Amino acid sequence: MTGRRLLCVDIWRVWARYKEGLRRSRGLRDDADAPRIEDIPVVREFGDVFPAELPGRPPDREIEFVVDLVPGTTPISKAPYRMAPAELKELKAQLQDLLDKGFMRPSVSPWGTPVLFVKKNDGSLRLCVDYRELNKVTIKNKYPLPRIDDLFYQLQGSCVYSKIDLQSGYHQLRIKPEDVSKTAFRTRYGHYEFTVMPFGAF
Repeated sequence: MTGRRLLCVDIWRVWARYKEGLRRSRGLRDDADAPRIEDIPVVREFGDVFPAELPGRPPDREIEFVVDLVPGTTPISKAPYRMAPAELKELKAQLQDLLDKGFMRPSVSPWGTPVLFVKKNDGSLRLCVDYRELNKVTIKNKYPLPRIDDLFYQLQGSCVYSKIDLQSGYHQLRIKPEDVSKTAFRTRYGHYEFTVMPFGAF
């Protein structure tokens, strides 16, 4: 193995040992015994910064989600997929929730994509818009991503690590107004378009 690869393996071994040692020192048998997020003092003190759900549309920011299309692309519209009665009930509830939060609005766009549900680990259903056809005609961002082994190499000697994960991160980014119509989707209950970045897009 190369030196860098050995370093990567060693970092993961150190992290695994640290995590196991921390659990043992606290008398924890497994992750089920780990403290709840609500028990962390900073989360309790700044509860308004850590909401369980997003209250509504994000504020205007310098960066907006853009849908760049291949030149000459015409609007794509597909019929809605069939759904079971239980899925239709869930669809109606989730659509209403998205409307109430301002994440989407009724649409008259010539674009239209079907929706489907994907089961989450906890058994609940996640609403997904099938943007595969739209994705085929978008211009992809070619920004070079860093290599994982280079990132691990940069961590050498570090002793403090942080992890940031946004609650419904996609919904925290507004769509450029002229691109909103391209996100339109069709359901049994109407034709809608997103005002924030949707899951499954691009």
